[in-house]
Amino acid sequence: QAELNYRTDADLDGIITSFFEIMAGLKFLPNSPTLMNAGRELQQLAACFVLPVEDSMDSIFTAIKNAALVHQSGGGTGFSFSRLRPKNDLVKSTNGVASGPVSFMRVFDTATETIKQGGTRRGANMGILRVDHPDILEFITAKEHEGVLSNFNISVGITEEFMQAVLADGEFATRNPRSGQESARYRARDVFDLIVRLAWKNGEPGIVFLDRLNRDNPTPQVGEIESTNPCITLDTFVYTDTGIRRVRDLFADPEPAAVVVDGRRSAQGTLPASPVYYTGERMVYRVETQEGFSLRATADHRVMTERGWVAVGDLVPGDRVHVLNRKGGFGKDGSLDLGRVLGRLVGDSAAKPEPPVLSFRGEEREVAPLFRQAVDNLVLEAGSPRPYVTTVVDIPERNEVRVQSSRLREIAERFELNTEKPMVPEVVFGGSEDLQRGFLQALFSVDATVDDSKRGRHLRLTSVSASLLQDVQLLLLNFGVFSRIHRDRRCENGQSPLPHEQGGVGARTTKPVHALYIGGGSLVTFEREIGFLVRHKAESLQRCLSSFTRGPYAEKFFARVMRVIGEWREPVFDLTEPVTHSFVANGIVVHNCGEQPLLPYESCNLGSINLRLMLKDGGIDWDELRRVTHLAVRFLDDVIDMNRYPLPEIEEMTKGNRKIGLGVMGWADMLMELGIPYDSEEAVELGREVMAFIDEEATVASEQLAETRGVFPNFEGSTWEARGRRVRNATLTTIAPTGTISIIGGASSGIEPLFALAFVR
Repeated sequence: QAELNYRTDADLDGIITSFFEIMAGLKFLPNSPTLMNAGRELQQLAACFVLPVEDSMDSIFTAIKNAALVHQSGGGTGFSFSRLRPKNDLVKSTNGVASGPVSFMRVFDTATETIKQGGTRRGANMGILRVDHPDILEFITAKEHEGVLSNFNISVGITEEFMQAVLADGEFATRNPRSGQESARYRARDVFDLIVRLAWKNGEPGIVFLDRLNRDNPTPQVGEIESTNPCITLDTFVYTDTGIRRVRDLFADPEPAAVVVDGRRSAQGTLPASPVYYTGERMVYRVETQEGFSLRATADHRVMTERGWVAVGDLVPGDRVHVLNRKGGFGKDGSLDLGRVLGRLVGDSAAKPEPPVLSFRGEEREVAPLFRQAVDNLVLEAGSPRPYVTTVVDIPERNEVRVQSSRLREIAERFELNTEKPMVPEVVFGGSEDLQRGFLQALFSVDATVDDSKRGRHLRLTSVSASLLQDVQLLLLNFGVFSRIHRDRRCENGQSPLPHEQGGVGARTTKPVHALYIGGGSLVTFEREIGFLVRHKAESLQRCLSSFTRGPYAEKFFARVMRVIGEWREPVFDLTEPVTHSFVANGIVVHNCGEQPLLPYESCNLGSINLRLMLKDGGIDWDELRRVTHLAVRFLDDVIDMNRYPLPEIEEMTKGNRKIGLGVMGWADMLMELGIPYDSEEAVELGREVMAFIDEEATVASEQLAETRGVFPNFEGSTWEARGRRVRNATLTTIAPTGTISIIGGASSGIEPLFALAFVR
């Protein structure tokens, strides 16, 4: 069936015969779940799965539930417990203390003990903890005694920083993953020696080199195998389902928020994320774009560009970064009236101590009654017993109408409006959709103009405050409106040509005036989502839109990098969104910090070649090894399509990357047949030659499959794309222990030596 999915005229008889021949001849065998479950009702064909574990009770017990489903289907599970807060750490929601990762691992272990995998295999788990976690010593010694965590293999996640400390005989720090604060310092060699002693004593823990894993990760655009701690600053705005919130506010909130994700990353608008966590003090760089968007982050924090994920330190002028291309989220607080009043106060810079007024001139006078009603409504909302009087004063000689109320002064003070440096109040960013819409309506209705000429059709909002326009740009983006900022429109010498009251034009000293422009398809979005309160401007916008003969151009939602500037060291933070591994910071699509030993919800689709049967005339039969390798790659790719996955998230991730792991067994048997000692340089060199051959031939086979079946869905932005090789599968080779299939194949397991010449199982 898998073959027919791609070619209805496939030579099924020939393919079936070839698959049967290499399996019946024990030249290749897939992992045991495929052997045991294929053709049965269960039809779960993968060996192991990676499940995310975040620092919350909900995430922990969701992982336990999902692990139970995986074990029931015949698979094993892998977890990184590095995100869990350490033992005795504060839990704000209960005013209690945490029990730590090892304690929760016992819960996972107990649950596994009660489940028999598909009636054929016992549950099995892999647990990883980073070496810099505060509970690392408890983790290393967790399996020192028999019977503890018997359903777990455990490995320490080693960093290059730790290994450098081992080499230099220096110290390294452990850090609380919740706060990022240093917990303790240890002599690195003492910890390394403890790992070695326990591994020698009972085979655990193993070690996983996290930085090397990341360097070899073929799909960095999908997610990181383990964190390299890219980070953003406290003042960064993050788009969430409860509005646009600063990192400092998210960090202070123990409840994790769902983050808005770009429409090019997911059809789902928001996805759950971890709480924001502190990652240390790092050097920060500012990315500035020609359109006005900017971002402050560490050099290794990646942003999405037209050429894939690129670290901030590797951005070059002209790089086009992705900007949020869909409507975002909103909070619950704040009314349309409050938004309009705040927008007018900010736009008019009229928040003066005495008298607080809203001023309207010319045709804008028609909205004065609307704002008077808004102020009166705010008085009613406040429920204050104090009487407030709102008046409308007409000043005919100045063609002006003013709305006056002492309530305006209180509003200006409460929301810390600053006439010297006008900006969008913080309450607006996290406010309701009505509040944000009202703010923009008031600001644009008075201070914006509609330009409809041969030079271009756009809305233009001007201000002496560039920071105000940048704030407005982020608010507009939350409604799906893209805008561009042109900074400093005055002449170079500070002189601008302005009209005299007596007539004519002359050069006069002015403050720099900046402009925000909305054009193209965003004009339509602005009219639909926000709109003008002043009638003549609303009509001008309608005329402007109707003048397009083919309709306005579709917005691309890109911003061009202008420069990257190094700034200074400061505290930095991050979060994890485990599905698309991205979020939106200051309007720009950025990568998150991944914290899993493998990508969350991925599965292992394994099979191994029996090297003992790849010999001919006293040497390796390279032609036969090539033939079996190509057939095995095709077989394993078919397994991905025929598998019945225990969770929809696993199916999506597995089919997105289509990873396979073709390995070997019978290595020790081959060496004995060839008369080569296992512990010899000759064996090491032959191992390199054999695996290089299998790796290259597997790649060629995957390329051939891609010609008819297409590349894996997450190919764009992968390292394969950068290398110019169009493959069907994100990974191709791995060395598995082959515990069951090596027995079936009558071969030595994996690449391990024989521990005895004769033994009884």
